[in-house]
Amino acid sequence: MVAVKRVEEYIETIYKIVKEKGYARVKDVSGYLGIGASATSEMIQKMSEEGYVNYERYGPVTLTSKGKKIAVDLDKRHRALREFFTILGLDEKVADENACVIEHVIDPDVMNRLAKFVDFIKAHRDPKWLKRFKTYYETGKLEECPQTIKKDKDTKHVDKNG
Repeated sequence: MVAVKRVEEYIETIYKIVKEKGYARVKDVSGYLGIGASATSEMIQKMSEEGYVNYERYGPVTLTSKGKKIAVDLDKRHRALREFFTILGLDEKVADENACVIEHVIDPDVMNRLAKFVDFIKAHRDPKWLKRFKTYYETGKLEECPQTIKKDKDTKHVDKNG
């Protein structure tokens, strides 16, 4: 059995190349990953044996339904992580690079919750708390939530008259 993270990196790469060119060859995968062609060929052979790819020597590499399912899941994880990082104010490139690393190791329950959080944020146009977070990140000044301040004032008013 080959390492899961490594298999995922190959699956993701094959998926991207096939989306761009319509097919992938060992040399394409090798070049994209920066790994020697013989090592890439050996890994693709193992992946073929484990049912992730269809491959015949010197022929194109395609994902099986098992491989494609993993690729689609990885793509969803990557997009959600990248969006989360850009929401936090990270540069697109930094967000993308970190998503590439984290997508292979994140716990599925954590990923599911994070993806729902991203969807939640995107469903609310320009949330005010996100602006306060940006100010806090950039200045170090942590502003209290205006709603909390209002509630505190209302509570003090009731306590004085109560």
